[in-house]
Amino acid sequence: MAEQYPSTAQCAVLATAFKVLLFPAYRSTDFEVHRNWLALTHSLPIKEWYYEKTSEWTLDYPPAFAYLEWLLAQMARFVDPDILKVENLGYESWRTVYFQRSTVILAELLLIYALNCYVHSSSREAKQTCYAAALSILLSPALLIIDHIHFQYNGFLYGILILSLVYARKQSGLLASGLLFALLLCFKHIYLYLAPAYFVYLLRVHCLDSNMKFQLYSTFKLGSGLAVIFGSMFGPFAYWRQLDQLLLRLFPFARGLCHAYLAPNIWSLYSFTDRVLLLVAPRLGLGIDENAVNRVTRGLVGDTTFACLPSISPRATFLFTLVSQMPSLVKLFLEPSWETFVGAVTLCGYSSFLFGWHVHEKAILLVVVPFSLVALRDRRYLGAFRPLAVAGHVSLFPLIFTAAEFPIKTVYTVFWLLLFLLVFDRLAPVPSRPRVFLLDRFSLLYITVSIPLIVYCSLVHQFVFGERYEFIPLMFTSSYSAIGVVGSWIGFLVVYFTS
Repeated sequence: MAEQYPSTAQCAVLATAFKVLLFPAYRSTDFEVHRNWLALTHSLPIKEWYYEKTSEWTLDYPPAFAYLEWLLAQMARFVDPDILKVENLGYESWRTVYFQRSTVILAELLLIYALNCYVHSSSREAKQTCYAAALSILLSPALLIIDHIHFQYNGFLYGILILSLVYARKQSGLLASGLLFALLLCFKHIYLYLAPAYFVYLLRVHCLDSNMKFQLYSTFKLGSGLAVIFGSMFGPFAYWRQLDQLLLRLFPFARGLCHAYLAPNIWSLYSFTDRVLLLVAPRLGLGIDENAVNRVTRGLVGDTTFACLPSISPRATFLFTLVSQMPSLVKLFLEPSWETFVGAVTLCGYSSFLFGWHVHEKAILLVVVPFSLVALRDRRYLGAFRPLAVAGHVSLFPLIFTAAEFPIKTVYTVFWLLLFLLVFDRLAPVPSRPRVFLLDRFSLLYITVSIPLIVYCSLVHQFVFGERYEFIPLMFTSSYSAIGVVGSWIGFLVVYFTS
């Protein structure tokens, strides 16, 4: 097959040039979060990293990411030494901005490498569809908005995830796949939600033989590798008896159930329902929790309470997440193919996003990225992917609320959706099984509704109401996006269990 044009590298160069132009763009408090982490990892001994609290943006990522911040700090001191002063809260010189923005782009080279490996490891027949899926991730509006405007380091983390999934394609790469995923967990613990799929798949195809007997040598190699990775990352903190403090930082359950209406999951719909019931409660004779009326799902740090519906505990969200993951894990154990594995990873991502505790809207990438790798398997998969692609990206719009960036996020996202959904529609093969009629019609209707929703939430509401009822656009966006994510989840469940 002839080399694809434009190549992944050529697209990456063009995308990088565009991202450089966004250096002066809006940046969220996450920019100061990472500047502070540069400062504290550079200025303090390791044993003080997870106790430092001069800034409210304390270190709450696992040790591997802290070590990465330390490494970046060694370069930062040659750019602007004032970056590395812990007491310089909110420091944003132009050199600071350009340095931190540049590190995001440099780290994203790992994503480009992983996508290139994904395309080259695919079969000759699937090369074109894999290439299209790879470009959709590389040019993703979600990564542009979250990493290069809002400011985070998700690109290289998803590069590690994709590389891990690519290695899992062959029996000879299973050990490397498991170790890469373990390393990923040491960078960011949100990927724990995907761990059940990895555990079942590696157990079934790496640790057990065809007769369901343990392969001791393979199991020993995997266990030893995991022990070395986790031991090297967490061992020093265990030695200093700081694991309790580290876990307290990584899992702050004091935060509320919902994150400011933004994450489009089951709990945003639950919050919306509570808000509606609050309006009609007097007529229906429903009881109201007066203490919760003024703090319903405001995204504040603290327990989220509801005025009419029962409150949800962290334990309940964990059980919902685990139970919703179990069917896909059972199928993965019984049918351990690579496609089934990626599908199970995707469904674990769905479950964690839909039912998890204090889920951020940015976590939708846990679903979108692995699903993209199998979305073009056939048109049934694509039918489930379409509403997710729209919902996942529209839900990120409230992250960027400044006027200057409005046309960037809107035009870029709409263009990406039109381009890749049309390309995907042309490339996706006809399935051997009948398509789900209702899902196709749902996708069409859902995409159509997105246009007036974006117009109202971004323009009309502020023009009509000004600063009043500021929660309404967030609630509409979150609820609309939640319907799309839930619809996509149900559609993919049907496809997954009938394939």
